Amino acid sequence: MADWVVNSGDNDGLPFVIIDKLRAKVFIFNKSGRLLGATLALLGKARGDDSTAGIGHEKLSAIGPDERTTPAGRFVAELGRDYEHGVLWVDYHDSIALHRVIRGTPGDHRFQRLATTSALDKRITYGCINVPIKFYDDVVLETFADTTGIVYILPDTKTIQEVFPKACSAEGVIGNGSLQTC
Repeated sequence: MADWVVNSGDNDGLPFVIIDKLRAKVFIFNKSGRLLGATLALLGKARGDDSTAGIGHEKLSAIGPDERTTPAGRFVAELGRDYEHGVLWVDYHDSIALHRVIRGTPGDHRFQRLATTSALDKRITYGCINVPIKFYDDVVLETFADTTGIVYILPDTKTIQEVFPKACSAEGVIGNGSLQTC
């Protein structure tokens, strides 16, 4: 996917992020496609690739477990703030951001989940992407400090072709065990 992004110029000369939901991993690249960092991440509790209509305007307490998805797709992202913290807004309209891991409710055990290697442990958020604090501070903030960027969130229920048809019409997107082939 990263090769396609760079070779096609789909990142518009901007740094970019690839989020592999199946493996619960985040990869951050500079505008030329050089990997700057990678980490495990926490993702939306529900499997699925679409946000529920109007979800960004709902109170967290009103969002049901089956609506807590991290949407798949291509997003233009920029640093900003939510109510309390700095975040990388992935989809401001639907309130999806990449940010430092937060404690959440006591039963979430987010810090412990983030420390495991099991992708199954990583499904706990309302849809946001939670990364380790040091990774956010050292890689995310450094990469996006003075620019916007592109975030590619790979699907976990749809096919790559449904979400990224341009990538599938070009050479270079090949299934690698994590991605479906086009």
